[in-house]
Amino acid sequence: MAPQALDWRSPLRRAPLLLFLLVYTVVSGGPFLWVAIMSVRTTPEIFASPYALPSRFHWEKFVDAWTRSNYGTYFWNSIIVVVTAVALLTIIGAMVAHCLARYRFPGDRLIRFVILSGMILPPQLLILSLFQILLEYHLYNTLSGLILVYVAGHLAMTVYILEGFFAQIPQDLFDAAKMDGYGDFEIFWRITLPIGVPALFTTVTLNFIILWNEFLYAVVLLTEDDKRTLPLGIMHFMGSHQLDVGMVATGLMIAIGPVIILYALFSDTMIKGMTAGAVR
Repeated sequence: MAPQALDWRSPLRRAPLLLFLLVYTVVSGGPFLWVAIMSVRTTPEIFASPYALPSRFHWEKFVDAWTRSNYGTYFWNSIIVVVTAVALLTIIGAMVAHCLARYRFPGDRLIRFVILSGMILPPQLLILSLFQILLEYHLYNTLSGLILVYVAGHLAMTVYILEGFFAQIPQDLFDAAKMDGYGDFEIFWRITLPIGVPALFTTVTLNFIILWNEFLYAVVLLTEDDKRTLPLGIMHFMGSHQLDVGMVATGLMIAIGPVIILYALFSDTMIKGMTAGAVR
């Protein structure tokens, strides 16, 4: 009878944890679900009943937001900036992390400290210096300048994540590759990168989400409307549709969509990459 009593009580012991998980899911996912519902409703319908389900799905609102509010320009600017910055961060960060994890040379600790110190400085302290540098090199108010700022600002985090993973790769693999005649660059492309795919996906997902929602650098370094990224476009869109709550919700869903899709596709890989170093 004792084992049965223990089995009967075990679900009750998990009840507080399940209750906390349920509350957290409602608090986190509730606002997103509400915005998603409002995005396919009109403003009069929302004012009449804010929390009701849509009587008819107004999908044409997405077309209107895309074509009549310059949303398409903002979206593609963000795609260009974020995809280019993430690609550069992945390649450069992987090379730096591989070098710091596998090789010992004079000054390697100093280089590691200088790179990782970028994680300590708050972005607000760098705004004025970045503004002056980009202005001097004629990169102010350009997408190229913003890309360089994103790469410089997030390289430290990328190196930190990748170095911890690359350091766990067995040294025997690299010794065997050298015996087979592989050079240092071939070892990086044929050994480190294939094994480090989970960590690479982690950095790609994290950098994409952070840069896609980045606002501070973009609002200071971009001023022309045709060069605004999506966060700036959302601010401008909300300013011109202050009383049109339904269209604001539609614009927010256009901005949130890519992040939700990316996280849904690669969340498992990202979690594996973040925990692989500790597990190994």
